[in-house]
Amino acid sequence: MEHNFTPPHQHARQTVVLPQISKITHIDIVLFNGFALPKVAAIIEIFQKANALSNSLFGHTRYEVSLLSASGGRIASSSSVFVWTESVESHCHAGTLHTLFIAGGTGASHACRDARVRAWLRRAYSHSEIVHPIAEGRLVLEAAGLSSRYSRSLQKDQLAHHAHIPSRVGASPTAVHTSLHIVEEDLGSELARQVAESIAPHQGTPFGSLLKTASDSQVSEKIMASARWLDENVDRPISIDDAARIAAMSERNFLRRFKNEIGMTPSDYLLQARLNMSRKMLIESSLPIDKIARRCGIGSGGHLAKLFRKYLSTTPTEYRLREQAPPNVSRTVTTPSATS
Repeated sequence: MEHNFTPPHQHARQTVVLPQISKITHIDIVLFNGFALPKVAAIIEIFQKANALSNSLFGHTRYEVSLLSASGGRIASSSSVFVWTESVESHCHAGTLHTLFIAGGTGASHACRDARVRAWLRRAYSHSEIVHPIAEGRLVLEAAGLSSRYSRSLQKDQLAHHAHIPSRVGASPTAVHTSLHIVEEDLGSELARQVAESIAPHQGTPFGSLLKTASDSQVSEKIMASARWLDENVDRPISIDDAARIAAMSERNFLRRFKNEIGMTPSDYLLQARLNMSRKMLIESSLPIDKIARRCGIGSGGHLAKLFRKYLSTTPTEYRLREQAPPNVSRTVTTPSATS
């Protein structure tokens, strides 16, 4: 990805403090087959929007996002959407600052045994201020003898002070937390707030924050693990019994504990997560509505349309057309299919 840089406008708004605005931050995302497309798409969307705002205010972009894989070429997501990647060995750091996201997926287990990937990770690690594994990406990082790395201000006890960043229970920040935090550190809280608001789901819909914040309730580690597992497997055929096994509980005890601690049933949580994935796929891909519904575990385009009408008072096609090209925001997307 290449960007052309021009000097900042002389009369840029002074209400936003931009430390070292002329520097570019490289965002590397390492992908493996079977990675979760919505998680990666969310990272890309945040930095795209940050670049659009920075460019409109100051005349240049701030972030360069690179998609990488062991050998380069096409990598298939868990929903069978392909993306094009650069090989890790051909990707040069040249001593510049980087943030490294390591996606999970079924291909992560093979990557753990790939000496090229492990060697590259060790080299990249020395140039990366933040190293954030996603799902099974943690296994790849551990196989290289490395651990995740976050800035001090991104720790759990300080996340609550970032009002524009949606909270989520867990010992480590989510990829969205990390991405928005980077934008805030680089471009200031006001721009970070604008980015967060532009990607924030509509309130009162199933696209809102799925987990209560730590201040709202105490969620046990077993229930948190099952909720994360549901999040990471929304595009796969799973059952509540599967989630109960992740929590090491009987199904009856799991249903009771999950409802008490999360505030909704596991079925409702899974439905909301699947609807959130369908929303992302409508925006980020040109797949037909019926195919998106199947890949999100919803069954059919007709069923997805009923859910959209119920929760959003719109149809998937109308939602796609509206959200793919919002006013005053530059997006690079594939032209959507007319299939509804």
